[in-house]
Amino acid sequence: MVINLISEFFQDMRKQKLRSFLTLLAISWGTLSVVLLLAFGKGVGNQMLSGMLGAGNQIMILYGGQTSIGYEGLGVGRRVRFVEEDVDMLLQAIPQIRSVSPQYGQGGVRLKSELATTNTFMEGVAPEFGFMRTMYASPGGRFINEQDIVSQRRVVFLGNEIAERLFGEESAVGQTLMLDDVPFTVVGVMQEKLQTSMNNGPDANRAIIPYSTFREMYGHRYLNSILVRPADVTRQEYIKGEIFNVFGRKYQFDPSDEQALGVWDFIENERINRQVSFGIELFLFSVGFFTLLIAGVGVANIMYVVVRERTQEIGIKKALGAKKIHIVSQFMFESVFVSFLGGAIGLSISILIVRGVHALDMNEGAGQFLGHPVLSEASMLLTFSILALIGIAAGVFPAKKAAGVDPVESLRYE
Repeated sequence: MVINLISEFFQDMRKQKLRSFLTLLAISWGTLSVVLLLAFGKGVGNQMLSGMLGAGNQIMILYGGQTSIGYEGLGVGRRVRFVEEDVDMLLQAIPQIRSVSPQYGQGGVRLKSELATTNTFMEGVAPEFGFMRTMYASPGGRFINEQDIVSQRRVVFLGNEIAERLFGEESAVGQTLMLDDVPFTVVGVMQEKLQTSMNNGPDANRAIIPYSTFREMYGHRYLNSILVRPADVTRQEYIKGEIFNVFGRKYQFDPSDEQALGVWDFIENERINRQVSFGIELFLFSVGFFTLLIAGVGVANIMYVVVRERTQEIGIKKALGAKKIHIVSQFMFESVFVSFLGGAIGLSISILIVRGVHALDMNEGAGQFLGHPVLSEASMLLTFSILALIGIAAGVFPAKKAAGVDPVESLRYE
């Protein structure tokens, strides 16, 4: 039965080559539009999220601010400045916090190797900083560890770009450089990453040392900031409120005073980023869907033409005993089959285009976002579901018209 339907379908295609070609072209183009728009939309969304996570992995960065609300007779405009003891205080006072790191900072630090000299922004941090800021060490190296902190070791972790400037193609790990005229040993180099959010420059150009060594060298009393990572990101707002309560008690400011502390909330940024990405994907899908829908209208028109051209054939079949279900099945099958055939062609071309884009290995400029399209199983399943619906919708009315043909009248049809 199915073989006969397929045979009749291709016989009709051979008779009407131009019409068949244009129908398949419309369906193929619609499928190509849907699949590619979804693939590039998903790729852009993933890269946007990856770039944001390149600056922080579900963290909040706390900065000292100035009070803007009077508190127990104290005036406004008082500065809030963190010290190292505040890190342990947060961990003890708020059990919902998983990781904390102090963060000292110093701009214009001079780094010198035998090959080159450069300046950078340097930070003094704790071991937890590496994971929270997604600064992972390349093979053969490591990040700052706890013993570095305890012993105030003169060790440095370098961003991948600054390491290349200082040591060229040679491995930087284990080598010595002069950091503000003090010898430091390089213990690790950061893996290359995409980063779209930053302050004081990208991590690729950064130098990291133990916070205890930083304090000893520069004598800083106050931290630049504190990094906090919740154990459960769904408790982010509660933890943020508790942070204001804890610091409010210590530094004597109203916990509702949002100016007293600055909070760079990567968790909220990630949530917004995902919503924006979903919106982009939905918009692109809508554009592709309507393109495919227009192609479906073309299929319906073609099927009406087919019914008219084959009126005598339908009448003969009915006169020989063919039931309505057989006539309906024939035209419904042809409508769905042409939709799937065009869809398969469009999908094949889409796969080739996506693989071609990946082969270009675009990792600079706009290519960082457009060069990583994603062909997901969900998007392909969705596309073929739409094709099935379009095929059914495009064939149902022509099929009903064909089934309603009067055998006697159809034999007189020319």
